[in-house]
Amino acid sequence: MRMTETLTAPSKLIPLEVAATVISPKAYAEDTGLHEAFRWLRANMPLAKAEIEGINPFWIVTRHADILEISRQNSLFHSGDMATTFTTLEGDRIVRKMTGGSPHLVRTLVQMDAPDHPKHRLLTQSWFLPQNIRHLEARIREIARAHVDHMASLGGECDFVKDVALTFPLRVIMEILGVPPEDEPRMLKLTQELFGAADPEMQRSVEGGETVAANNMAALQAVVADFFMYFKGITDARKAAPGRDLASVIANGVIDDTPINDFEAMSYYVIVATAGHDTTSSSTAGAIWGMCQYPEAFAQVKADPSLIPGLVDEAIRWITPVKHFMRSATEDAEIAGRQIAKGDWLMLCYPSGNRDEAVFEDADRFDPTRNPNRHIAFGYGAHLCLGQHLAKMEMRILFEELMPRLKSLEFAGTPARAEAAFVGGPKYLPIRYEMT
Repeated sequence: MRMTETLTAPSKLIPLEVAATVISPKAYAEDTGLHEAFRWLRANMPLAKAEIEGINPFWIVTRHADILEISRQNSLFHSGDMATTFTTLEGDRIVRKMTGGSPHLVRTLVQMDAPDHPKHRLLTQSWFLPQNIRHLEARIREIARAHVDHMASLGGECDFVKDVALTFPLRVIMEILGVPPEDEPRMLKLTQELFGAADPEMQRSVEGGETVAANNMAALQAVVADFFMYFKGITDARKAAPGRDLASVIANGVIDDTPINDFEAMSYYVIVATAGHDTTSSSTAGAIWGMCQYPEAFAQVKADPSLIPGLVDEAIRWITPVKHFMRSATEDAEIAGRQIAKGDWLMLCYPSGNRDEAVFEDADRFDPTRNPNRHIAFGYGAHLCLGQHLAKMEMRILFEELMPRLKSLEFAGTPARAEAAFVGGPKYLPIRYEMT
């Protein structure tokens, strides 16, 4: 079946080749075929089940409205009962063996449901409120200006991912956490190994297991263990001498009148340290990619700096760094006329929701003037991204510093995306530019 065909008769299952595309890390790197598959699904089977050998049957949710509907019903669709990110039956079995029965290698806000989720979220929520991060603006602007100066020193060509996008938000979030600058390369490498586990250029290699899946899971477990070991030292230091950083808040956190346990504290650090910069890096690079691919977008923002907030939101929508989360039904339910059974597993496909023709006109186009821009890249409902305001502030400040100095901008080679079906974005972005 070609993806351009329309089903002429009702079908219960998504065609195998379409479902295989949605879960393929390579498809997310190639991008075009992925969005073709999503378009076909939105038009023909927007909420339907996939059955693939070696994988627990799952629903693929592609429409913006259905993703919102499921996301707002947190008691009906849980995050933590089954794997929160897509995995195979073998991968799930290996993780449960490693953890003594849990489907999760870590237990962050992402893997929690009520009553634990709101209690743990409350621990740091006030830190990330817009009124409370304003005091960071001056320091973020210093970091942004230093990165723009560095870009200007590179002679008119650079890999924007490596030279700017990776290190700018990394420096910001590590300062907030209290991680010293000399440890940032270690944090960056661990993050890339965690989110780039399917990318041959980014993954950690582990051999000796009985299967490839066993090796991959062993590699992920080793990465998580390295994170935990590092942050155990941070925790011990902040318990002994609390500071004003976020690490001190986590290390000394209290849940239900009980100090947060080490496993959940370590998990908290991991989600802040990784998601806190990797997704912002991807979106920052996405803004540059979009302006290279659509020169009129560059001209519009250059001529009107008030479009920078729009540029930020459009980059986040267009790239959508978090590709999916899984949910599982706690009871029988009906969504968009489809009967979801208790225990069913559902994949919320954010890149598809963010290209939904019913919500976004000319959805594939990069347009910083798009208004309104009701993207769902930060999720929705109780699991709405904790750091969304910080991420948007970082990007706004960087482009406020960069755009006045950027006279021209174009690709200097072929850009590439990471092979990642969970979290990912631009991996290489060679550009040519003139700066003042």
